[in-house]
Amino acid sequence: MPLPLPCLMLVTDRSLCAVPAGRQGGADGLIAAVEAAVQGGVDAVQLREKDLPPEGLLALARRLRQATLERVLLLVNGPLEVALAAEADGVHLPEGAPPGRRPREAFLVGRSVHSVEAARRAEAEGADYLVAGPVYETRSHPGREPAGLSLIEEITRSVRVPVLAIGGVSAGRVEDVVRAGAPGVAVISAVLAATDKRAAASDLRRALDAAWITVGAARS
Repeated sequence: MPLPLPCLMLVTDRSLCAVPAGRQGGADGLIAAVEAAVQGGVDAVQLREKDLPPEGLLALARRLRQATLERVLLLVNGPLEVALAAEADGVHLPEGAPPGRRPREAFLVGRSVHSVEAARRAEAEGADYLVAGPVYETRSHPGREPAGLSLIEEITRSVRVPVLAIGGVSAGRVEDVVRAGAPGVAVISAVLAATDKRAAASDLRRALDAAWITVGAARS
């Protein structure tokens, strides 16, 4: 299953999620948040919980697989073995990770990148898509200088695979990101920190689809 374009990817952070009883950071809260985001228009979910050991990540990945099966893509940011055991649609790798192997043809491999050089290297190593940033200031990378839209412009001119923009992307910024060349966005707190996660995802979906049409029309 290829990456849908334009793509709205949700990157998980269970510390931002709460279950109805108010307990912070649990798996139940994350599952509920993902289900709401999918209803709102997210079409890819990247499971990224760096503090979990492989067995804990696998347990959560299996629950997310049930919540996303035949609805949206599930990508695991972690060991390939976890992605395969959870029957995920692909794996997402950090910038410095070795390329590894592709277990089957219909299996996505994504890569986080922060420079043009890293983007070119990731594409050469077989990445199917890239997530580039942070474009704007973001709570997930405190203290890191945002790269700005120029990073997206430079990377999208340098590679042929889809490049999703991440880092401080809001519904109001989506059109600028798409105009810079990104056929999609990846978000964390824009959805997970929202009170109404379905509505937040819907706002992003509408903005992304509208920008895709507007930019496409301008370029044709």
